[in-house]
Amino acid sequence: MAKVRNWTGDIPKLIYTHVLLIGVPTIFYYCLRVGGMPLIRIHVAIAAFFLLSSLIIFLEATNALFRRFAVKNKRTAGSQIAQFKQSAKSALGVSGSNLPPATNPLPRCSFLVAAYLPNEQDIILDTLNHILYTVQRSAAGLEVILAYNTPIDLPVEDDLRRLAQLHPELRLLRVDGSRSKAENLNAALHIVTGEITCILDADHLPAADCFVRAWRWLEHDYDVVQGRNIIRNHRHSLLTLNIAIEFETLYGVSHAAKSFLTDSSIFGGSNGYWRTAVLQQIRFNPAMLTEDIDASMRTLLSGYRILHDRSIITTELAPADFNSFWFQRKRWAQGWLEVSFKYQRRVWKSNNFTLWQKVYWTYLLYFCVLYSLIALQILPLILSLLLYQGDLPPSDNPFLWFSTVITFSSGVYQTLVTMKVAAVRYPVIYFLQHAVIIFLYTILKNMIAVVGLYDHLNGHNKWVVTPRGIKQKRPMQPRKPPILAPTAAGLGSAK
Repeated sequence: MAKVRNWTGDIPKLIYTHVLLIGVPTIFYYCLRVGGMPLIRIHVAIAAFFLLSSLIIFLEATNALFRRFAVKNKRTAGSQIAQFKQSAKSALGVSGSNLPPATNPLPRCSFLVAAYLPNEQDIILDTLNHILYTVQRSAAGLEVILAYNTPIDLPVEDDLRRLAQLHPELRLLRVDGSRSKAENLNAALHIVTGEITCILDADHLPAADCFVRAWRWLEHDYDVVQGRNIIRNHRHSLLTLNIAIEFETLYGVSHAAKSFLTDSSIFGGSNGYWRTAVLQQIRFNPAMLTEDIDASMRTLLSGYRILHDRSIITTELAPADFNSFWFQRKRWAQGWLEVSFKYQRRVWKSNNFTLWQKVYWTYLLYFCVLYSLIALQILPLILSLLLYQGDLPPSDNPFLWFSTVITFSSGVYQTLVTMKVAAVRYPVIYFLQHAVIIFLYTILKNMIAVVGLYDHLNGHNKWVVTPRGIKQKRPMQPRKPPILAPTAAGLGSAK
């Protein structure tokens, strides 16, 4: 893993890419206007691009507004109005998934916690204590493997060994020579013993019933269940506040809707619950910047099924400063590019994807990658018109007005839906602030994505560490962890 760098080192790339993508097209469009060529068709094409993206946002948000996962049983009790609403939702096909109780007990479960200790030494004890003392256990037992790498010996390793002496279920695996999360996880897959394996980043604190909820799906022919990640340090700054609402949108609306619409999803890198045998077959590629998305594609191409359940909660830490945010999002952008170029053709050739899934995954891979490039072209069109005429006259084209209204309203609508389905009851002001600045926030992410594209095309794909916030360590006081009663359903109350 590389040392932390400063985002200001990317400013020359930012200037170069945006001069290339905005400045040059502005001059080109200006010359076309001077030559008497109307650019309305180009304008309409870009507007159609925005319109398509916005309509998908409306579709996903509406779907996520009604759909639910992990509902124990259909509600039959309640008022006549409640029963009528449930019947209406069922008739419209938006009542969600209602699973029967599990028929087999929850099997032995394993956590694989990946950590780069120089970066996460201040939070790792907090994470392990939370898991050991909070997560419900099946009668078959729980295993926690900390797979970590560090270039030097650290005092926290002594604390970890003392914690492992208190808890035999905690296994420490120092992966010497590792330089990535993928290598740490691959090493742990040689020793894991649980039938279900949950992968966690070092800052994630899962809910007590996480395995119980995931088992309901894994027992019903799914191979991977991705849970919902929410931000717990949202009060830190305006940046973390907006990331928190963004994550509620991603995991509470977008991912949930995609899972319903396509019966497929992605593994998001943490809070993912795997059949261990499948995970040991798929493994992780250390050469990929987003090893989680790469593993997701190989899982789906192999015929396995991934589902998103937004009721399986974990909390995590958002990047606490702009520098960390910049490099995290740039890595995500580059990672999507890598996966898109590597797997898009395989998706269309695969017999394990339906036609609808192929269309939707093309949208997810290529459309989302190209969005930052095409969306920027609206600026050269406007700037060239301003240079040519000296002002911006109102358009009389109804399609442009329609696409503009839909584009701006889609973000507001998505934010309102997010407020409705949010896992955390944030103050309303959070959502209002996010709705106000979402346009600027999206522009910022597009700018970072363009720099990521530049780096990818130039072979700059080194991993940059995302610094973690310092958290107070929890005392290592022996307590009795919750154990599920060994009922036939495996869903007994905690003792």
